[in-house]
Amino acid sequence: MEILGIIPARYASTRFPGKPLTDINGKTMIRRVYEQAKASGLTEVIVATDDDRIFSHVQEFGGQAVMTAEHHQSGTDRCFEAYKKLNKPYEFVINIQGDEPFIKPEQIDLVGDCFNRPGTQLATLVKKINSTEELFNTNAPKVVLNNHNEALYFSRQAIPYCRNVPQDIWHKQHTYYKHIGIYGYRADILEQITQLPPSALELAESLEQLRWLENGFKITTALTEFETIGIDSPEDLQKVQHLF
Repeated sequence: MEILGIIPARYASTRFPGKPLTDINGKTMIRRVYEQAKASGLTEVIVATDDDRIFSHVQEFGGQAVMTAEHHQSGTDRCFEAYKKLNKPYEFVINIQGDEPFIKPEQIDLVGDCFNRPGTQLATLVKKINSTEELFNTNAPKVVLNNHNEALYFSRQAIPYCRNVPQDIWHKQHTYYKHIGIYGYRADILEQITQLPPSALELAESLEQLRWLENGFKITTALTEFETIGIDSPEDLQKVQHLF
């Protein structure tokens, strides 16, 4: 099974301008993500960017990059343009977040393995929640699964509600899952979801994947034991420097 990995990377960022090019112990963030992706079983890895500086930098360290438009509202839209520009007959595409330098190759392969299941349209990762703090952190989306490990709903709130149970032990009474933001798409499905307008649930929660569910698409999930750490601000970077 041949899978294309795409890393969307914008230069502009309200909280952290130039984030992909920030230095992390001798390597830029985008290079660290790229090298992690290359260590996985992906057939090919490209960076999809809207900035000449990022494009040139990726080429300088020996990576592959594609220039895309500035107007894209999501990484999914940028991935689709890059996929079309590459003009290769990949059946599956994986979107790897450009601000997660700790992503593990095994996690990328877990997403790819989802497409071995018949009928998989979209894929992502989930991780079991083990603390009250994580469960009620609205910056960490939660996901509810059905018996086939498909996503029923994503929310910034802790769902389901555990009736008659103190909130500090909800995670001990029920298995809650955190969403890990890496996405796999069947290529034909990727094209379809980029044609969809923003949905009511998506706008309410500010979670793009709700648009797909609201329009009847199925999202297969795989369970990971590894945490991922997104870098959204210079402060986030300072907190995790010791991990490198």
